[in-house]
Amino acid sequence: MINLKSPKEIECMRKAGHILRDLFLELGERVKPGVSLKKLDEFAYDYIKRHGCTPSCLGYGGFPGTICASVDEQVVHGFPVDRRLKEGEIVGLDIVLALNGWQADATRTYLVGEVSEEKKALVRTTEESFFEGVKQFKVGNRLGDISHAIQEYNESRGYGVVRAMCGHGIGREMHEDPSVPNYGKAGHGPKLEVGMVLAIEPMVNMGTWQVLEDGWKCVTLDGKPSAHYENTVALTENGAEILTL
Repeated sequence: MINLKSPKEIECMRKAGHILRDLFLELGERVKPGVSLKKLDEFAYDYIKRHGCTPSCLGYGGFPGTICASVDEQVVHGFPVDRRLKEGEIVGLDIVLALNGWQADATRTYLVGEVSEEKKALVRTTEESFFEGVKQFKVGNRLGDISHAIQEYNESRGYGVVRAMCGHGIGREMHEDPSVPNYGKAGHGPKLEVGMVLAIEPMVNMGTWQVLEDGWKCVTLDGKPSAHYENTVALTENGAEILTL
């Protein structure tokens, strides 16, 4: 069942989203060659607690960190271990926090130092495809319109759209109905209504869309890089509002 949010509830989620937005700005200053994923995780944990929030990923299903830190061919769910970032890598940081019980979820993929033009294009296209999806998040459309827009934008540029994972509804819980695939047919799926809040999150591979999964581990089948971009988005009377920007 899709749980529609009231304007007051969306305001609660907006406050959480703005804290998460500012955390990503701080992390962007810290992602550089030589920094460890563990140090980034520790910073995120302290930041979240200082702002009166709860790190939602920590302990979720046994996950060991505040952030999911996925480097290069890691698609999602990478552990924030004591591994130092290297020049030329890309790293996706996926973070969920809760403020007074209301969740905010977002991901940014950062460039580590000087990165190849191919990786830059992948990260840029992944982000752009998110906004193509948001254009379809409006009353009268269906969920598949979002999914199709993301798929078409990426595949027309030669990238593989991950099918094994998808976006989701969000509110009091990190994961709520509906699931939000990054591929699908336009005109299909639930009708989009005011009060829906979705975590829309393209996960895009430089090569094949296929992945290898083993517990938390998820990597591209061909070993090529993957990028991830996500925001929490509410459908209001005034249209789609990105709560984590």
